[in-house]
Amino acid sequence: MAIAALTLVVASHTAAAVPLSSAVPLTSNTDTTAKQAEALQNIQAQVDRGEYLAAEARIRALLGNKKVSNREPVPMQDTPEQQSLASALAFEVERMRRIEMEFNLKPQDLLASVQRYIPDATESDIAQWDNAGLLEYKIINDERRYFRKAAYNLVHISEAAAARSNDYRRFTDKAPLYQLHPHHQAVIASASPLRQAIAIDYTLTVDADAVPAGETIRAWLPFPKEVPARQENILLTYSEPHRYELAPATHPQRTIYLEKTAEKGKATEFSVRYRFDSLSSYTAIDANKVSTLNTSAVEPYLAERPPHIQFTHQMRKLSERIVGDETNPYRIAQKLFAYVDEIPWAGAREYSTIRNISQYAAEAGHADCGQQTLLLMTLMRMNDIPARWQSGWEFSAGDFDTMHDWGEFYLAPYGWMPMDVTHGLLDGKTEQERWFYLGGIDSYRLIFNSDYSREFSPGKQHFRSETVDSQRGEVEWRGGNLYFDQWDYKMRWKLVESNDTPQSPRS
Repeated sequence: MAIAALTLVVASHTAAAVPLSSAVPLTSNTDTTAKQAEALQNIQAQVDRGEYLAAEARIRALLGNKKVSNREPVPMQDTPEQQSLASALAFEVERMRRIEMEFNLKPQDLLASVQRYIPDATESDIAQWDNAGLLEYKIINDERRYFRKAAYNLVHISEAAAARSNDYRRFTDKAPLYQLHPHHQAVIASASPLRQAIAIDYTLTVDADAVPAGETIRAWLPFPKEVPARQENILLTYSEPHRYELAPATHPQRTIYLEKTAEKGKATEFSVRYRFDSLSSYTAIDANKVSTLNTSAVEPYLAERPPHIQFTHQMRKLSERIVGDETNPYRIAQKLFAYVDEIPWAGAREYSTIRNISQYAAEAGHADCGQQTLLLMTLMRMNDIPARWQSGWEFSAGDFDTMHDWGEFYLAPYGWMPMDVTHGLLDGKTEQERWFYLGGIDSYRLIFNSDYSREFSPGKQHFRSETVDSQRGEVEWRGGNLYFDQWDYKMRWKLVESNDTPQSPRS
């Protein structure tokens, strides 16, 4: 399914619900189409209220009671507009399925889940944490269902809960570059970017019999972009299968496309190996030298981009509260960066289950890297500071690695500079050390994406599993998309020293 078709999915969901009898099957009549688009908004409101059974019944009525699932194509319609609407309706069915997978903890199972991290937790504790809004949940078909990572997230967002865990370290405590590190100081002191060569072995494995034998499985594996002075000397050394289609180096979400035929009872494996150079970047910004924007080239990076970058009333009020009467663009950027940095990191829901990620990050009380980045991008754009997306993977001089999202912002006369609000303010003694990640970046990055929610090349025919980012891969066959529960991935990496002798592989 084309990403463009998903724009209907995020239309306003504040309209009052309409009776099921008004949900007539899709036709190409203009008046009827308008009513059906309005019905879509009402259905989305139903989904957001957790009325899944009723919403799915209305969707099936609009689709002529044709069966729609993750494994089946969207019923074809007469016109592109009708097809887009049908796809949006079908994705609401898929969204509900994905949300139910994310919120799979019943109230009676919550205590045991929390006790994995806090052994002495009691039902009384659960009630207290729940009342404080520390345990994310949804009401689905009148049942309270908790996020599958609610217990894990509890010790990330509550200092009191973390203090009761058995020496549990938070995710960001395990990562060397989330605290001041000699590498940061070396980047600041260096007259030129520091270069680190990295070798990657990436494998995506589709479960046995996820696709009928004899059918073609189509896979898109993320692949690094050429980014001058940030990521260079990309060299593909191996692919399985050997035939592939590589997206252009300038593509905003770059992939390598592969095909294989499914075999009965056998997992299907796709793999690539490549090397690249990751370069650090650092700019010493003087707020007094920041000047007015004088280029139209950055205008797209100042605009709203629904659904995830919207200048809502709530977001405007938040921006006003953070910025106050500050007028210097760099000082504004610092205020926004520091505010978002204060939002506790926590394990995220799949992005396709969230209608407006920046709004979610502002309201949920926690956020992961991509959610924090989209919130910061939104706030910066609202304050006339161009901001854009970047994502892929991050590593370290040790054995740490993870998928990761960050961004870039623009200040004249400095131009585009990196920003990583999840790394945030460091515990340095100097301003340069503390604000390293607002204008600087380490040399342990793998960049797949320079934007989010963009079409692949070649294009995907069915829904994407990840509708925003592209770091794990995507898989489909002619019968539909394969979601994350139907395949697995493995990233193996090694730092390559100047003498080209690799370190031990890590995975």
